[in-house]
Amino acid sequence: MQLADSLSLAFRTVKSNKLRTGITVTIIALGIMALIGIITATASMNQSLTENFSTMGANSFSIRYQDRQIHIGGRRQVTKTSLNALKQKKSDNGKIITYEEARLFKERYPFPAIVSISINGSQNVVVNNEEVKTNPNISMMGIDENYLQQSGYTLSGGRNFNKIDVQSGRSICILGNSVAQKLYRDNPQRALDKIITVAGIKYRVVGLLKDKGSSAFLNADNIVLTTYNNIRRLFTTNGTTYNLGIMVNDIKDMDAAISEAKGTFRPIRKVAIDEDNNFYIDKSDSIAEAFMSSLGFITKAAAFIGLITLIGAAIGLMNIMLVAVNERTREIGLIKAIGGTKKSIRNQFLFESVLISLFGALFGIISGVLIGNVVSMLLHTGFVVPWFWVVLGIVVCSAVGLFAGLYPAIKAAGLNPIDALRYE
Repeated sequence: MQLADSLSLAFRTVKSNKLRTGITVTIIALGIMALIGIITATASMNQSLTENFSTMGANSFSIRYQDRQIHIGGRRQVTKTSLNALKQKKSDNGKIITYEEARLFKERYPFPAIVSISINGSQNVVVNNEEVKTNPNISMMGIDENYLQQSGYTLSGGRNFNKIDVQSGRSICILGNSVAQKLYRDNPQRALDKIITVAGIKYRVVGLLKDKGSSAFLNADNIVLTTYNNIRRLFTTNGTTYNLGIMVNDIKDMDAAISEAKGTFRPIRKVAIDEDNNFYIDKSDSIAEAFMSSLGFITKAAAFIGLITLIGAAIGLMNIMLVAVNERTREIGLIKAIGGTKKSIRNQFLFESVLISLFGALFGIISGVLIGNVVSMLLHTGFVVPWFWVVLGIVVCSAVGLFAGLYPAIKAAGLNPIDALRYE
């Protein structure tokens, strides 16, 4: 019997046992679908994060009073700065950056770079005009004249704040794209020079921001910007920290700019020579890196789920192949009687096992990619196919088929033709 004949006979046998094949294929497909689906969804999240945070620019960094703590699935992302913080004196931990410290840094920083000061205002505020009211999910932030350029925002209309606006703290604002569209659906540009209410306070709109995009983790357009002195004047800022943003002209100067920033800010923060910094440097892509690092455990969980399912499928497939050997004992005896070799019989059963396993892999991969890309559609990213895991899934399923079919194939090939022909 030729190899092609063994393969053809194996395919016809698999096709004729639809129920048995369908159950085994479904078990294998579920394991591969869980693996590929979760991996595809995670890849979509990573792509969304990369696209959203890349707009901030690779040549900027910020100074904060504490490092960011990223929580996903109850697990906290621990950074090097978190570990360093454990070495600091307790009196230094949680010491916010005050307005005076932020102002002094901006004045004293000698490096050729753009420095911005910002402060988080009220979160989850309601914005309304005379006709429309938004949901209470708008963030408010106080900024200076350099913040837009440093953070990657671009104006679609109106103007930026100037130094006089910042110093006076008057009630003017710049609307994020999403807020403008909610208030003036037909023509967001109509918002310019209009009076709106933000958290119960009247503001005149002087600028509109272009769409910056959003992800499942961040909506950069659901925001109202005013000056930090306006936040100081109208809202309670006790216990609220100021953030410093620095953007250098050339990414090659980043390390030098960070070193200069540390040297400038340490005296302002009254850090002794033998003490560690009581502030933290965040590069523009650090949030995305922290999120993607935290998402890595999801990939491991998916691989574990897929592995457990495939182990169960391998056991089930082996049992099915053993049953098939018993059912086809007389057929095996007949093949041997007309000249079939042990090798051809062994190949036939191995081919059957591998074919069933590969069918499961095929349906599982297709289902997993489609289900995973539902997340991609929600995040507005491109169609994602995790090719490495697709290839790995095919290889693993082939190995599962070989493993599950090996013992039944050896048992079938070793049957005595006389005994097999007498088998009832």
